[in-house]
Amino acid sequence: MPIQDQPPIETRRVWDLPLRLFHWALVVCVVTGWMLGKFGPNIMTLHFYAGYAVIGLLAFRILWGFIGSRAARFSHFLFGPKKTLAYVVTLPKRRPSYWPGHNPVGAISVFVLLGVLILQAGTGLFIDADDFINTGPLVDWVSYDTARAAAGLHYRLSLLLLALVVLHLGAILFYRFWKRENLVKPMVTGWKDVRKDHPDA
Repeated sequence: MPIQDQPPIETRRVWDLPLRLFHWALVVCVVTGWMLGKFGPNIMTLHFYAGYAVIGLLAFRILWGFIGSRAARFSHFLFGPKKTLAYVVTLPKRRPSYWPGHNPVGAISVFVLLGVLILQAGTGLFIDADDFINTGPLVDWVSYDTARAAAGLHYRLSLLLLALVVLHLGAILFYRFWKRENLVKPMVTGWKDVRKDHPDA
């Protein structure tokens, strides 16, 4: 980027410690649960434990979305179509966005991932695998047909979740090598380079 086009930048603590701990704990629990669900053991006790951990983490994230630090709050990254499209237009530009938190595209991915994980964990509570062993703890609350439908949806959502994770990793690589913006380091340290004059700062 030519020096005259460089916007005023400052390094600011954007991601608070609870949010960062949530993020990495969710990564571990989701990957662990997904691997256990796909590759066993056949008795899914550990898979269920990973799912319970995900539910606890999601409950925290929803709460933190209302009472957490500014960048963590849902209100900070609820963008309308106009702002989202305006950001999408800038994606091909080979320079960092210096966005103070989740950018509009990242915000969509956050809400989609949270929604899919809520559905994934929720259906797991009601599944009936027809083996009298790997049943969800709330399976007695629903009919057999509903429990079987939950099992089918749980499986399909696992495939969607895998696709979203791959897309998420692809976006990180895109920003790192095309946009020249490291999105991982701020989620480790909490500090991020942002534009001083950004309207959402």
